[in-house]
Amino acid sequence: MKAEEIRSLASKISQVENDGPKARELLDKAWRSGQHAYRIGITGPPGAGKSTLVNGLAEKLSDEGKKIAIVSVDPSSPFTGGAVLGDRIRMNALSGKDNVYIRSMATRGSLGGLSMKTHDVCDILDGYGFDIILIETVGVGQIELDIARAADVTLTVLVPESGDDIQAMKAGIMEITNIFVVNKADRHGAEAMILNLQSLTRLRGSKSTNNWEQPVLKAIANKGLGVEEIVSVLNNYLYKLKTEKQWIELRLNRMNEKVKQLISDDLNLKFWNKDRKAYLKEEIYTKQGLNSSPFTIVEKLLKSIETLDNSHI
Repeated sequence: MKAEEIRSLASKISQVENDGPKARELLDKAWRSGQHAYRIGITGPPGAGKSTLVNGLAEKLSDEGKKIAIVSVDPSSPFTGGAVLGDRIRMNALSGKDNVYIRSMATRGSLGGLSMKTHDVCDILDGYGFDIILIETVGVGQIELDIARAADVTLTVLVPESGDDIQAMKAGIMEITNIFVVNKADRHGAEAMILNLQSLTRLRGSKSTNNWEQPVLKAIANKGLGVEEIVSVLNNYLYKLKTEKQWIELRLNRMNEKVKQLISDDLNLKFWNKDRKAYLKEEIYTKQGLNSSPFTIVEKLLKSIETLDNSHI
């Protein structure tokens, strides 16, 4: 990408992240021209080597001539709200490639490990013509269900020491994961971890995600080992999505969720005018409403919408 293209794209993403005046217009255009990129989510506990693996995947895919975007969701700065790690200094090796774009995003307090704006940023990148979007989560050690909604395929990276994490996340992690990768597979306990995961995937049987037999792959990402096999499996999953028409279904579901979110946001904005805010404040703080209930207040607000509008409390 040329410098002017990078600046233009960065400006559009900033507009969307900050709810700028052109954000909706940009997203509208992106939705109309996009929805073609393969969105790959990479999640897992901190220290699993997600960034190193993302770096390896991006390098391999870019060498195949694909146009790659990387969205790295970092912890938020407590002072600015911005991404602590900036544009991922660990991915500097990719910065010289014309077909790779890297963007860091802050979680901005999102407990699921994804910024609420990650979906929109991916839409902008999709509309910009990227073939593949790699979405790396912050790895907060929780069940990051958000990544399953944002991505077409979810790759969970674990290490031999991740036994406790698997126990804590077992139900959720099996639901959201399409591909398991045991990274740092040269460490003690790697084979036991792989066998454990394979046992869990076999137990799920036909319940596995999209009737896909979840593969358990091993890698040593910092040495580039296992990356080629992971790319091959990712390509197989993409083929499965497109031949079984799940590709379209995922995009229709994503549009369905987006419509609901936009309606909810707009209605919420219109509902909470200054009069209703004042009413709520009076009910709770002026009247010391501890003997009341949130449900009672909501019922009164909803039942008296016309009264509130006409009387201006």
